[in-house]
Amino acid sequence: MSLVYIVLGLALLQYLYFGFAVGGARGRYGVKAPATAGHEVFERYFRVHMNTLELLVVLIPALPLFAWYISPRWAAGLGGVYLLGRFLYFFGYVKDPAKRSAGFGLSFVPIAVLLLGGIGGAIAALVKG
Repeated sequence: MSLVYIVLGLALLQYLYFGFAVGGARGRYGVKAPATAGHEVFERYFRVHMNTLELLVVLIPALPLFAWYISPRWAAGLGGVYLLGRFLYFFGYVKDPAKRSAGFGLSFVPIAVLLLGGIGGAIAALVKG
């Protein structure tokens, strides 16, 4: 399970990194708090940060759920794919929002597998008694 918790920690660090990037973009593009709009590139940074938060809400419980019922190593591996996908999403979206698709897919698909696998594993354990 240590690998799973390392991946969870890395996902949280990644989210903090994206938050610092938003702060830097806020200064670079002159978007004063509490505004969340005002410059297109700043808004891209902001959306990456918020989209990542939206996925973290599912990743954080899905990762240990899958690890418990299916496999900690597979859970950590899928979590690693998620992390890679989020970085691709970040750099692609900031450069050109049309280039975010691959990163989104590499972020979303692992989470869907983790969640569905974890739920399926829990149901199987329940049926076994």
